[in-house]
Amino acid sequence: MAVEAAGLRRARAAAAAVLLLCCLGASAAAESSRTGQFDVRPGGLVHSHSETLGDHSCIFTYASQGGTNERWHMSVGISEDNKLFSCSIWRPQGKSYLFFTQFKAEITNAKIEFANGFSQGAVGGGSDVPLKENEYVIHENAVTHKDGSFRSELSKLIIVARSGHDEL
Repeated sequence: MAVEAAGLRRARAAAAAVLLLCCLGASAAAESSRTGQFDVRPGGLVHSHSETLGDHSCIFTYASQGGTNERWHMSVGISEDNKLFSCSIWRPQGKSYLFFTQFKAEITNAKIEFANGFSQGAVGGGSDVPLKENEYVIHENAVTHKDGSFRSELSKLIIVARSGHDEL
């Protein structure tokens, strides 16, 4: 029963996230969303990339091994009422060939309401392949890999967070 309720909450949150991301893409004002590109670099060293929009930031910190640099994207957006902040981090080609030894996506000035990670993103008629729920942990303002359970495959993260303050 508790598992079904958690699944239902997750499905509702996913629907809200998709709606928010679609609305941001369809009617985004100049400063309601932004997308940046960055290279994910192998070599085992810890690297970070961040995007800031208004009072909110999304910081992606990782270490990876194998292969060569991969071009990734990070999109951040704020809903029209300034209550929801979204951050999407992904590899446009759908699948990363790097072996991630760790990752953390952190949101500032907001509390995470929904997050999901994927080992493969939907490309060319394919489907997203979600990480197993035991591979990552959702904290109040961060999503991290779970030591001992994360299988080192990451191609996309989606986070939706509620702003920590209301505008008057």
